[in-house]
Amino acid sequence: MSRHYEIVHSRWPGYVYLELRYLLTECPEKGKYSAVEYDKGNYHPSARYPVGCDTHGPAHRQIPNENLLPIDTVPCVRCLSWPPQAAEWPTRHRNIWPDSETVDRVVSSGCDVVGVAHHEIQDKLNRTHQWRLSFSRSEIVLINSWIPVQQIVYHMLRVFMKTERLTDSAVNFGARTVSNYHIF
Repeated sequence: MSRHYEIVHSRWPGYVYLELRYLLTECPEKGKYSAVEYDKGNYHPSARYPVGCDTHGPAHRQIPNENLLPIDTVPCVRCLSWPPQAAEWPTRHRNIWPDSETVDRVVSSGCDVVGVAHHEIQDKLNRTHQWRLSFSRSEIVLINSWIPVQQIVYHMLRVFMKTERLTDSAVNFGARTVSNYHIF
């Protein structure tokens, strides 16, 4: 049995809801799938974190015991197709980079949606059902299209920004700071 969701816009760019659209069940004797369509309004809740976890955006950290390193996990739902919320990106005007082959690889990698709500959402229902689009797979494709010296400079800049507390990933989380996305 497989559930299929449709990505639904929210009023905040980059944030979406996952609406249950179909339930597919394999019928092995016929070699086909049976599909049941759901009514609109059945939204997938974002990830629930265990009590006592330290959360940071969509990630939560667990410390199994004092002898092990902490474990950060980010629950996500894989989206195999390019989301409509980013439909203009593949056709955006570009001078040199990325080339059309790289753009095609980025689009074919799809995206993920991670369970975190926009920071301005206050009501509990929307907070528990909103997801954020994640293009981390796309970033890897783009970074791998660079020459090694470009990759080194990029990673050095990320380390500098984090150690100098210029990003949200530093101690000053929540402050209006520069994001890693600004250097990309």
